Amino acid sequence: MQLYHHPFSLDSQKVRLVLEEKGIDYTSYHVNPITGKNMDSSFFRMNPSARLPVFQNGGHIIFNPIEIILYIERIAIVSSGADGMTISSREVVEWMHKIQEWNPKFFTLSHVPTKYCLYISKFIRRVVIARMSESPDLAGAYHLKLKEAHETEDKLKNPDVVKRSKEHLIRLLDEVETKLKETSYLAGEEFSLADVTFIPVLARIALLDLGDEYISCRPKIAAYWNLVQQRPSYKRVIGKYFHGWRKHKTLIKTWCFIRIRSMLRKY
Repeated sequence: MQLYHHPFSLDSQKVRLVLEEKGIDYTSYHVNPITGKNMDSSFFRMNPSARLPVFQNGGHIIFNPIEIILYIERIAIVSSGADGMTISSREVVEWMHKIQEWNPKFFTLSHVPTKYCLYISKFIRRVVIARMSESPDLAGAYHLKLKEAHETEDKLKNPDVVKRSKEHLIRLLDEVETKLKETSYLAGEEFSLADVTFIPVLARIALLDLGDEYISCRPKIAAYWNLVQQRPSYKRVIGKYFHGWRKHKTLIKTWCFIRIRSMLRKY
């Protein structure tokens, strides 16, 4: 089994968390979307959307994060002989879909200085053009990615787009806060796939240094956040890259790569 992912990808974090929680062995391939590695023709042929993560098991390739997570759960149940493992309840799956409905893209970009957003967007567009010249048979799909990049820049200029994303997040957090007044975890007293799906949302908020505004002001979520950060899966998947000084190392490494490639005009 192979997983194409990257620590920056929120959906990748969700899938890696369930792999760690279930103890599933897999081959890891880092594909950095900020440096445009997801535009390489070998990856692009497999997944023209260029989105992460991508999970491959033999000839079976899955792109949808929720489908990947549930597929991994089924693998874990079969591997264990169903000993002590059951398929996720309807409530768990409903929470997973509810959390997945929030798209972190515009919320995240709105908290990144505009000059960096534009610089990275320009770099990625040049990467797409370079890959297009190398693989003309994929020109149509690459043109769609160029169009998407321009549309993203335009939407970021629209305050209503960012406002809707923020309001959606607040509604989700408020609903979770209400739920956690009744139970220790999202779908009861046991850690579940619903929590696997939600933890990266809190991690993204923390990465953007917005914890005081969105987490600390909600006491139940704050306590929950402290609790889940102690799990070995969190430490391996997220803490390893973004806890404390590590987040600066991860981000600076990527930024230096982009700057050097831009100066050398190597896309």
